[in-house]
Amino acid sequence: MYETNMYEGMIAETISYQGANGDWINAYYARPLGPGPFPAMVAIHHMPGWDEWYREATRKFAHHGYATISPNLYFRAGHGAPEDVTAKVRAAGGVPDEQVMGDLAGALHFLKSQAYSNGKAGVFGTCSGGRHAYLAACRVPGFDACVDCWGGRVVMKPEDLNDKFPVAPIDYTADLQCPLLGIFGNDDHSPTVEQVNQHEEELKKQGKNYEFHRYDGAGHGFFYYDRGAYRQEQAVDGWNKIWAFLAKNLG
Repeated sequence: MYETNMYEGMIAETISYQGANGDWINAYYARPLGPGPFPAMVAIHHMPGWDEWYREATRKFAHHGYATISPNLYFRAGHGAPEDVTAKVRAAGGVPDEQVMGDLAGALHFLKSQAYSNGKAGVFGTCSGGRHAYLAACRVPGFDACVDCWGGRVVMKPEDLNDKFPVAPIDYTADLQCPLLGIFGNDDHSPTVEQVNQHEEELKKQGKNYEFHRYDGAGHGFFYYDRGAYRQEQAVDGWNKIWAFLAKNLG
């Protein structure tokens, strides 16, 4: 809640930290100013790349009181315009799940080791980042909340599995270790409504703590105000759901 006499301030900058295999990768980091303690968030970028929208999302989380890091998961592919780096990653078949989990574990360690941490951290992602967020919530110990926004390929066909993606994320559901918030558009094609249903059934089967919100009139990427997919009413409501969920689970 805003008050006209409240103090506000943040610092935002590019940093480096140790990710998978001890590699130093770069990341965008934003945190509120002040002594804290603050909860933390890892913001996982989408397949369009480590782009401006994710810088803005990182600052958005910091503005709402979360020390937030957004790792460059495509660091090893080289540098350049996000769309050019992403094209290289796509041509190479994507980044291995195991490598991404190592990078996210490093980000979580960085956040929780800060003196102003309250000891709790969540993970957020959209598109491929939503898939990675769910994987991390199942496979990386220490997350206290997960926000999956329209993560595609959580449900995968056997023929889509390979050395980089050896296990479908849905098959790790029994290992989900924290509450999950899912945000989906009913006009999406990845994930489809049927795939979201399948995911929800598995969560119920495993007795997990989750809440799914599905929006009519919205497709893939409906938070992205700079694209034709943007749906203002649904996006605002989705963000409000996120803030309520994080306040409940991270403090």
